[in-house]
Amino acid sequence: MLEYTKTVLKKVSFDSRLFLKELKKAVERLLPEEVEELKIWLQQYLTDKPELQQSLIYLKA
Repeated sequence: MLEYTKTVLKKVSFDSRLFLKELKKAVERLLPEEVEELKIWLQQYLTDKPELQQSLIYLKA
């Protein structure tokens, strides 16, 4: 499920609202350890996407 989530997030990364919506769904569906892996992946993936950086705040809450 984690790999599928990454694929979906990559595909919707052109739209910050859609990205956040999919991220919220992913956090609800993934296991806690998968959410931790997703956080690590997102930090790396979003380094060159400043418009999506705000979505990391959602994961810290």
